[in-house]
Amino acid sequence: MEDNVKRLRQSVIDAPVVMKGEYAYFVHPLTDGVPRQSSDILRAAHDLISEDVNWNTVDIILGIEAMGIPLAAALSFSSGKPLIIARKRSYGLPGEVEIGQSTGYSKGEIYLNDIQSGERVLVVDDVVSTGGTLEPILSTLEDIGAIIAGVQIVFEKGDGMERLRKKYGWALSSLVQLRMAGDKIVLLE
Repeated sequence: MEDNVKRLRQSVIDAPVVMKGEYAYFVHPLTDGVPRQSSDILRAAHDLISEDVNWNTVDIILGIEAMGIPLAAALSFSSGKPLIIARKRSYGLPGEVEIGQSTGYSKGEIYLNDIQSGERVLVVDDVVSTGGTLEPILSTLEDIGAIIAGVQIVFEKGDGMERLRKKYGWALSSLVQLRMAGDKIVLLE
C-alpha cells in the first residue's frame, strides 16, 4: 500500500503544468490520459481505493466523465459492482437528470441516468479542485434519493473538497493531496 502511495505521489511531482489563463493545470496520465501512463499508475490508484472501500455498502459505481471512467471501470471489473457514467452529453432517456457544473476553467452540463432512489452509490473521479463538478453531482444524488456510500478521488487539489466536507459533512476521500504554488506542484502530507 505504501509503495502505491509513493508511486502516485512521485507521478504527480513529475507531471508538467500548463496555464489555462490564470488557472494552473497539472497534466497527468490519470487526469488527462497524457502523457502516456503505465498500468502501474492506474493499478496503484485502483488498489488503494479498493482497499479503502467497504464493498458491502456499495450497490453501484458512478464514474465522472472523462477521466473518472478508466478508474471506475477497473473498480467495477474487480468488485463486480455495476457501473454508471456521469456524462457530458444528454441521451434523453427517461429519468435523465441535467446538472450544471463549473470547474476552475470551464462550465457546462453533466447528465445522470439510471440511478434509483435508495441505491448506495460510490462516486469515483480523478481530481477535485474547486468542487464545481462534484458538489452538484452529490447534491443531485441526494435529491434523487440515492445514498452516497463514498466518494473516492485520486488527486485533491486546492480547497474544494475541504469546503464540501465542512458544508455538507460528506465523507470524501482522496489518495494524494496537493496545492499549486503558481505553476509548481506542492504535495501535502
